[in-house]
Amino acid sequence: MRVRIFRNLGLKVLSIALATLVWGLVAGQREAERSLRVPLEYRNIPDQLELLGEPVSLVDVRLRGTSGALGQLRGTDLVAVIDLHSARPGRRLFHLLPDDVVVPTGVAVLQLSPATLSLTFETSAVRTVPIVPDIDDEPAPGYEVAHVRADPATVELSGPSSAVNSVTEATTEPVSVRGATKPVIDTVTVGVPDSVVRLRSSRSAIVTVDIRPVPIERVITHVPVAFRSAAAGIRATSRPAEVAVRVKGAASAVTAIRPGDLQVYADVSGLVRGRYNLPVRFDQPADVAIVGLEPSQLDVRLR
Repeated sequence: MRVRIFRNLGLKVLSIALATLVWGLVAGQREAERSLRVPLEYRNIPDQLELLGEPVSLVDVRLRGTSGALGQLRGTDLVAVIDLHSARPGRRLFHLLPDDVVVPTGVAVLQLSPATLSLTFETSAVRTVPIVPDIDDEPAPGYEVAHVRADPATVELSGPSSAVNSVTEATTEPVSVRGATKPVIDTVTVGVPDSVVRLRSSRSAIVTVDIRPVPIERVITHVPVAFRSAAAGIRATSRPAEVAVRVKGAASAVTAIRPGDLQVYADVSGLVRGRYNLPVRFDQPADVAIVGLEPSQLDVRLR
């Protein structure tokens, strides 16, 4: 069979010319060296270990290759990777090797700087601490903060054991109660001051601040003393027959109290005729609190 070597001769000549041109371009490029700063990734950190401090995040890489290949590279095109699967608690040394950087074909890694990293590891810890809301400013005149609560009331933390164990509470963004006369409810972010400690659970909380009128005190005099549980046929008297009662509560409720509204008494149950020194007792009113009695003891006579 006859070989048709001249078939498609034009295409063959063009292919040979293009191949010769490409070879010439490649062969004509000189080898060069270049340094790039590339990001460093830490992989395979063992569970229950924490990497402490501010580890190196960028390394300098010395590269060799054709000037064309090197000219197209950017620092973000490459990444150095260090494998930490062998890490243990304490300070450890790790070497960065050329093979730890993935580069394009035709480019070689000559050197990395730093070539050795000193890294410190600590065991991890988990802890639950209370959330303590940060209350900012003051309520309206005549009012006060009565109670503050957060929902959730606690948060779970994790991080290096030394840092986690030093945290006793989490706080929140400030909750303003400026000029408040009624409860303030706000959803705020939860955090801790130490940046190496992480929140494992809720990162926000609903804070409720109860606002109430500032309680006032008032002494109500001439409150008559009653006698309870006296035996049949026994008549009881006391010296004094009236006491002064100190009450505390909201101004509106305190100012409305009258002596007859208070139930003050001496319990004489089981006592026979005679003279006794008995404590003054009372029934706590619904709207105010009794915080003091004068006198607190009575000279009681049973006849």
